[in-house]
Amino acid sequence: VLAQPGYFGLCPLCARASFAMPVLESLRYSRGSLQVLDQLRVPHAKEYVEVPDADAAWTVVKKMQVRGAPLIAIVSALGLAVEADRKLQASSFETAASAAAWLTERMNYLRTSRPTAVNLFNAMDALTRVVEGASAASDVVVVLKAYIEAAEAMLEEDVRSNKAIGEHGADAILEAARKAGRGDAAMRILTICNTGSLATAGWGTALGIIRSLNARGRLERAFACETRPYNQGARLTAFELVEDGIPGTLICDSMAASLMQRHGIDAVVVGADRVAANGDSANKIGTYSLSVLAKHHGVPFFVAAPTTTLDANTASGADITIEERPAEELCCIDIGGSRHRIAAEGIATWNPAFDVAPCALITGIVTERGLVPRDAGADAFDVRGL
Repeated sequence: VLAQPGYFGLCPLCARASFAMPVLESLRYSRGSLQVLDQLRVPHAKEYVEVPDADAAWTVVKKMQVRGAPLIAIVSALGLAVEADRKLQASSFETAASAAAWLTERMNYLRTSRPTAVNLFNAMDALTRVVEGASAASDVVVVLKAYIEAAEAMLEEDVRSNKAIGEHGADAILEAARKAGRGDAAMRILTICNTGSLATAGWGTALGIIRSLNARGRLERAFACETRPYNQGARLTAFELVEDGIPGTLICDSMAASLMQRHGIDAVVVGADRVAANGDSANKIGTYSLSVLAKHHGVPFFVAAPTTTLDANTASGADITIEERPAEELCCIDIGGSRHRIAAEGIATWNPAFDVAPCALITGIVTERGLVPRDAGADAFDVRGL
């Protein structure tokens, strides 16, 4: 914790808590078996939930035991892979066509869990093409193994992509700081929601960039918005920062403007659940507010997203479906598995899970391939070109 009195402080209860735990794993997978960390129990407990089939995968995603656009896709794909392996061992299908039809039906079901995160739809599209190609072999084993191996490859690729995003993002932030006259100074970075190892198969996207800066010795401090109403920043990002020994400070969402004004931020870096063709980026509710604040204070605003989050078929943010969550998530808070109501009974609610940062307010969109190019002389990014 930094030494400035009244600026940063350690919660006395947190100071007495023990965080001596192994590195966080969002999932544990081996062929035929998948367990996911129940993120509704973090930071109070680390409990893993068995995911034996596509039904269980759909449920842990819908209930937000698993969240984060990349992880939603990976868990959905692997949950079906576990079920497919069991079908393979039991010789459940007589023809390749029937195996392919079953896989297609299950993938269509998995698409229905949460509508905003495009990674899930992109993953299911890619896996559908794999199944269609394999079904031409007229061999049940070929079809099921093709699906299983493709889903496993997605897991490996997600980790590689995250590491690359971390490096490209760190480069972009340091270059922006150099242009701002910050030279070799360590960076103060603000983020929202959770975009780390708990939102991906490992490392993270926006939080992965923070990890990369820290690994280079170029991070002064990461600031995490608590991210109401689901508190992913307070519950998950704060936990990851403590686990990894990364200097971090938790703030209320409403403190972001004051933080920029009074103490200065070098960059805001956020994740994304869907990036439209023009660069408009849907992310956790509160992201749009940060983009407006960053523009006003002259702070670079970066979006970190793997190419699986890019949606070249959606023209702009106006066309992105925004999921709305149950009122209870806004009116109540879950602590240690017990739900407590914090709002008056009978009050009406509006609880969108996401908002959209417009392309004009985004400094750069960081992918595993580097920065998405911007259309010459325009606010829009060339997502289709990438």
